[in-house]
Amino acid sequence: MPQTYPPVVPSAPFLWHGGDYNPEQWPRETWAEDFRLMQQAGVTVATVGVFSWVSLQPAEDEYTFGWLDEVIDGLHAHGIRVVLATPSAAQPAWMSQQYPDVLRSDENGVRRQQGGRTNYCPNSPNYRRLSGNIARKLAERYGQHPAVLLWHVSNEYAGACYCDTCAAQFRVWLQAKYGTLDELNARWWTPFWSHTYTDWSQILPPRANAEGLTHGLNVDYFRFMSASQLDCFRNERDILRSITPNLPITTNLMGTYKPLDYRQWAKELDVVSWDCYPNPNHSPSDIAFLHDLMRGIKDGQPFLLMEQTPSSQNWQEINALKRPGVLRLWSYLAVAHGADTVMYFQWRRGRGGCEKLHGAVIEHAGRTDTRVFREVSQLGAELTALGDTVVGAAVDARVGILFDWDNWHALDDAVGPVRNKRYIDTVRKHYGAIYRQNVPVDIVFPDSDFSRYDVLIAPMLYMVKAGVAEKVEAFVTKGGSFVATYLTGLVDETDLAFENGYPGPLSKVLGVWVEEIDALYPDQTNTLVMADGSGSYTCRHIADLLHAEGAQVLATYGSDFYAGMPVLTRNLVGQGEAYYLGSDPDPAFLDRFYGDLLRGHGIAPTISVPAGVEVAQRVKNGQPLTFVLNHNANMVTLDLGNRSYQDRLTGATLSGSITLEPYAVHLLV
Repeated sequence: MPQTYPPVVPSAPFLWHGGDYNPEQWPRETWAEDFRLMQQAGVTVATVGVFSWVSLQPAEDEYTFGWLDEVIDGLHAHGIRVVLATPSAAQPAWMSQQYPDVLRSDENGVRRQQGGRTNYCPNSPNYRRLSGNIARKLAERYGQHPAVLLWHVSNEYAGACYCDTCAAQFRVWLQAKYGTLDELNARWWTPFWSHTYTDWSQILPPRANAEGLTHGLNVDYFRFMSASQLDCFRNERDILRSITPNLPITTNLMGTYKPLDYRQWAKELDVVSWDCYPNPNHSPSDIAFLHDLMRGIKDGQPFLLMEQTPSSQNWQEINALKRPGVLRLWSYLAVAHGADTVMYFQWRRGRGGCEKLHGAVIEHAGRTDTRVFREVSQLGAELTALGDTVVGAAVDARVGILFDWDNWHALDDAVGPVRNKRYIDTVRKHYGAIYRQNVPVDIVFPDSDFSRYDVLIAPMLYMVKAGVAEKVEAFVTKGGSFVATYLTGLVDETDLAFENGYPGPLSKVLGVWVEEIDALYPDQTNTLVMADGSGSYTCRHIADLLHAEGAQVLATYGSDFYAGMPVLTRNLVGQGEAYYLGSDPDPAFLDRFYGDLLRGHGIAPTISVPAGVEVAQRVKNGQPLTFVLNHNANMVTLDLGNRSYQDRLTGATLSGSITLEPYAVHLLV
């Protein structure tokens, strides 16, 4: 059984319920009403100060903390704890005017004007100094306040800067990484198009009007910019920690956001927190994947759901409402996959700005006799009743899916064989096949411990970093099942193609060689024909022309000039096996393939459920906590078998055949 994790804050060992609160946008008369309504809605934690920089510091030498004193004291008096943010995601106009170097430059290297957010140069010394100063002032003033639980540094770090300051720092970063220009030129393959550098000063960021086709440069600038913004976080974090060593520190991430490498960021956070805003076409599987990813970046530690909308978003092309019951369902979906909080953006809908039509607990009408307020309040009461039941519980997964931001960036950058490589779509597709089996999944990374798993899946591992192939071979040799797909093993960590062809250093463990890669047009398909005569399946997108070199051929292509060539192989290595899937098959094949693979390892769901019903499990102190989530808009019947359960949400004893209401949630112990 996996370990049980301690609460993020020992003095608050419950599922936090609340969200972003922006009192600086409202007159003081509103605040007392907010505190009262938060109590009514079961809010236990409020996040304040996220975009309050100018309200706290209207000039470089002037601080106005009085209003925040009132807010934090008022929340505390009403039994509401505080996640206190540093406001550094949006610098005040006075700062941009006085110190123009804090402004970010666009992809052409042109300095932007004041406005928006995350519009700062992460390598600006003035930005680092001033953001550190406001963090220090907040820590000195509020670090010992009994309401404050957690530091929330900045907000949703994003984007990139291409200014001359960043260019100079990039050269310093490269010199530390490569040592000499000769080494850099070799690793970036710069003789191509006569791009060899003869002086460090010649290296520029990959600006839109400059060099953009040296892929080693591109992937290194991605790494550098992620590291630069992480340094901004560290700058504030270290100041906060020096003053308030007992308060944990986080910043809110954004799921599969790129261009930041969240695996590296997670190593610097005390706890991962993230903002969950699904796209309209996201399935429950897609949302579950994002939660598992955020749990995975810190090796299984529970995370904080820092933001979700209670009703609708406002920034997508179409912003549909969450149907009645879906807020509760998706909140428990997050908890089932590792969240120890349920929080929202935003508490009260603002009257102006680009988020005035974004959903909130309190809408512009200011009323509490609304569907959303009622659902939030009911959920708040339920979470309060749960107490510490779930907090710190772990997910016990025997299946890992390999994910890598560097790999994703390099794939997107590659020119050929298709423009849209669909990396995220492919990862989600393979994840979805495991999700439909109702068994837990961990998202893992090249530096993760593979030995914890029985099955390791690596969709489109285009970039194979040093040491990864050896880890995979050790995993297989000891009895693991490894699954690789098309576009695997083409390049190393500096985006240089492997000299021995594809799948590069994974050739030995996979027992195959890829001679050519065919790209299929959107309306073009091929067929995956099972060698044992058990059926055939449609495949599309990419078709690797494989040769088996020791591997057993399990399926071949059904058409085109490569009909009869392998498309699915299995190679036995030691006590385990390695599969190679050379094309993108329909979900029906993946369901069959992974179903057989899981059964071979004795991996099965705790309860068999009908379509559209999810079973997820966390474990606390050896006690399984089983979530049953009905993602269907209609009632379904579920057979619990011969065992009786207690529903922790209602106290009822459940056994035999039960009816699940639309969007129903049960927590079984």
